[in-house]
Amino acid sequence: MDFSTHSFLSLQRMKQLLAIATEAAYAAGKAILEVYESNAFDTQKKADESPVTAADKAAHAIISAYLTPTNIPILSEEGKHQDYTTRQQWDYFWLVDPLDGTKEFISKNGEFTVNIALIHKNKPVAGVVYAPVLGDLYYGSKETGVYKNNIQLTALPQKQSLNDLLIKPSITIIASRSHLSDDTKDFISQFSHVTLTSMGSSLKFMLLLEGKADLYPRLFPTMEWDTAAAHALLNVSNRGIYHTNVKDELIYNKANLTNPYFLSY
Repeated sequence: MDFSTHSFLSLQRMKQLLAIATEAAYAAGKAILEVYESNAFDTQKKADESPVTAADKAAHAIISAYLTPTNIPILSEEGKHQDYTTRQQWDYFWLVDPLDGTKEFISKNGEFTVNIALIHKNKPVAGVVYAPVLGDLYYGSKETGVYKNNIQLTALPQKQSLNDLLIKPSITIIASRSHLSDDTKDFISQFSHVTLTSMGSSLKFMLLLEGKADLYPRLFPTMEWDTAAAHALLNVSNRGIYHTNVKDELIYNKANLTNPYFLSY
């Protein structure tokens, strides 16, 4: 079915697209685990010096095969990145990270995910985050609600302001396992009685989604496909991903696909 001609998606269509995206994530996860257990990673360095493995490439091919029949454009970390003049014409598009947390994959700590987001007019409107080693699948949209392993998650209470978090007696802050920058350390030092939780990939955002943490500061570069799927899920649960001015949320399909530094809470 061609969804690209619709300016908005009905509940039925959103359910159909999420079903396709979750199937794609499961299939990609299976291929990733095959490489993970074989140790034949075939690790290479991309132009930006970030690693890419046989699992990244296999997952990209599988996800593309599932999503292409929807006739919605696909922008994947491991695929061709279309020119902005083309991309800015897109009403809807899929934004994909076939293997988020490649460093965690290589170190074999299990903290990596498959991320698939549906973007509409610069905003993530649906997301799938699948952690193959953990077996945890998160998916949802505003139309459907958010689910973990097919059990609907209750939306969180309205979030506190950053000032409220600053004076909170104790706070749980999430930090990247691979990218804890000096800027992030300086930011965290503003808070008293901090419990610091480290996690890889989009699983950091899932700690926020499940109410297991209060704040995730990311003062280190990321790309749009690193955040989009989780961002869609957080928005359904009264959370977001904000510029450091804490007023504006991140937007997608920019000319430059690099995210600004952000705070998620």
